[in-house]
Amino acid sequence: MSTGSLGDVWHDERLRPVFAACATLGVAVGVFAISFGVSAVGAGASVAQACVMSLLVFTGASQFSAISVIGAGGSATSAFGGAALLAARNAVYGLAMAPHLQGSLSTRLVAAQLTIDESTAMATSQDDGAHRRAAFWITGLSVYLFWNVGTLIGALLGSAIDPTTYGLDAAFPAAFVAMVWPQLLRRRSAMAAGIGATICLVLIPFTPVGVPILCAALGVVVGIPKDRQDPT
Repeated sequence: MSTGSLGDVWHDERLRPVFAACATLGVAVGVFAISFGVSAVGAGASVAQACVMSLLVFTGASQFSAISVIGAGGSATSAFGGAALLAARNAVYGLAMAPHLQGSLSTRLVAAQLTIDESTAMATSQDDGAHRRAAFWITGLSVYLFWNVGTLIGALLGSAIDPTTYGLDAAFPAAFVAMVWPQLLRRRSAMAAGIGATICLVLIPFTPVGVPILCAALGVVVGIPKDRQDPT
């Protein structure tokens, strides 16, 4: 199979499904980002702060986690700790994508910002290096654009209305459940979630806001497969 340069693959028919998937994915991410913008403003952030967070952090789960802790009165340290734990998976994605994203320092820095679940998944599903790079950039840039536009729209809406009036204060927990639910179909993941939830519930009456979430991360140890062949 041909492994031509990145420039040679842009008109390849095999990329048409990638473009279509990116358009659909981008719209879905944009809707999700609107809920983040509303939640961020509802938690006390300004429109500018919400937008800067999306521009620089660009990790939905981490952003939602940080906003939820701050909104509940937790400390910045607790918010950062939980967000950092959730973002740690991106380092693994970076290791997987590094062989396919060679280039100048500036190119690799931009690629690092775009290394997320969606761009990694689309890239690794391709058959050769050139198509992996193309899929990575198409997906990463599409999701980045829609995520930030959605955040701006949500933040502007959140600053103009009271989120609790329309039930938008429930956007964060609903979004988080949507992200976690597919993982609960796997036995090890369900066990990890159960242990984490138990730890969190036990610590809530005795520890500051945000600390139970950090400690609940210990449940992830159970979710690590015994080896790479373990399908659960």
